[in-house]
Amino acid sequence: MNIGFCLGQTKDSLGSPKTKVLDSLIDGNENLSKIIKAQIDSVSALSFLDNDHAATIDEKWLEELYGNDLYDSISKSISELTFEEVDYPELSTETLKARLKDLNTKTPFNVEYNPGLESVIKSYLKNRRESLQRLISLSAYYFPLFEQELDSHDIPLEIKYLAIVESALKPRAKSRVGATGLWQFMYNTGKMYGLDVSSYVDERSDPIKSTKAATKYLSKLYEIFGDWDLALAAYNSGPGNVTKAIRRSGGYQNYWNIRHNLPRETAGYLPAFLATMYIFEYAEEHGFTKAKPEFVYKETDTIRVKQMITLDQVSEVTGVDIEELQFLNPSYKLDIIPYIKDENYTLRLPRNVIGPFVNNEDQIYAYAKAEFDKREKPLPQFFEAESKTIYRVRSGDFLGKIARKYGVRVSQIKQWNGLRSNNISIGQRLTIYPSKPYITSSSTNKPSSSVKLNPSNLTYYTVKEGDSLWSISQKFSGVSVQNIKDWNDISGNHLKPGMKLKISKG
Repeated sequence: MNIGFCLGQTKDSLGSPKTKVLDSLIDGNENLSKIIKAQIDSVSALSFLDNDHAATIDEKWLEELYGNDLYDSISKSISELTFEEVDYPELSTETLKARLKDLNTKTPFNVEYNPGLESVIKSYLKNRRESLQRLISLSAYYFPLFEQELDSHDIPLEIKYLAIVESALKPRAKSRVGATGLWQFMYNTGKMYGLDVSSYVDERSDPIKSTKAATKYLSKLYEIFGDWDLALAAYNSGPGNVTKAIRRSGGYQNYWNIRHNLPRETAGYLPAFLATMYIFEYAEEHGFTKAKPEFVYKETDTIRVKQMITLDQVSEVTGVDIEELQFLNPSYKLDIIPYIKDENYTLRLPRNVIGPFVNNEDQIYAYAKAEFDKREKPLPQFFEAESKTIYRVRSGDFLGKIARKYGVRVSQIKQWNGLRSNNISIGQRLTIYPSKPYITSSSTNKPSSSVKLNPSNLTYYTVKEGDSLWSISQKFSGVSVQNIKDWNDISGNHLKPGMKLKISKG
């Protein structure tokens, strides 16, 4: 007889006809009858009660279409936290306790002293000073826009430190599982919160749009858990892992009481967040400087594009370096801003460039269109076969530097070499089709200009505030940006008001 089968049929309905069948099967064996009936009684006595709080959270989250994995984005350094004692005499335990106590009164997070948190703080201060200083400088650009969005949604401003833990403030950061951007959204989660991802655009890398999405997501997590520590844990590992930890801990609802039941990465996640918060809040006390950033968010503005345009085209007409434009516009994967009806794609520029750009929009877009028309021809029609060269990447190289060296665009190098990002490695070979002769550093002769400087028609132009090489070239018929560069021995795009440029008018 299959006792397991009989128990399975009868455990939920004692006294039913199923029980009478069992009685008839075992009636001839009194001992067996007693054993089986005792098992049935014990099974029926089980209540199978769940933890009410955790079950409620699960139900709420299922309503929010939980299941899209934002959660595997934790950095390697956090997953490898050991919480071992660190020798760092510059910060005493007593001083740290006093500062954490003071910090705890200012934030809804539980910033309470424990030896594990002390070890993380001291480890960061001892081993990561250089990277922390760079992050403190970079945060001066990103934190104002984070704070604006967080404040508008009544979310603690300290959440801004989460972007440091998630992405080290790299808008194009991508984890090994595909989580992308400052807030490390997975593809499906990003789409769920309104972030556009296509061949040209990845709004997970857009600082403002991704921050809006992160505030919505974090607001929902807080609404569900009612605790910011648990909301951050759920942001990292998923609500399901947090509710499992609540169950396994016996129903505790404090992060520190359930931490040992969370995935290893998440167990180090909140300590890393709190350590980052502490160091940023007490940066000056630990010798860090809060220098003015290269860019200030409030000193930039956006223009809605009216036609497809590339960042290198924008660089040429405005004089803003391509690297600056890439920093300000990180969501354009190929450095191309597409134009799609009913989509609101914008170009972010320094404020002092906005006016000249708007005033010359028609000419700029006409220039961009002409450039695209040229690029659409097959490569053999643009370049002679012998002009092809192979460049080996050296230490300190980046695509913008290589592009300027050969008089080409970053997007062209990426197209010729099938590159999907700006990342290159030392020793990598790149195919280049130079648009002008390239002279090595050992050469003494300079490349000749495509149009020679004619002394009989020589004039001088004094650079004014807001001028760019492109805007100046438009003032003289038949003069190109490259002509001006060659005539005046200019390698980049930067101009200073008051500079005198030689111009050949014919």
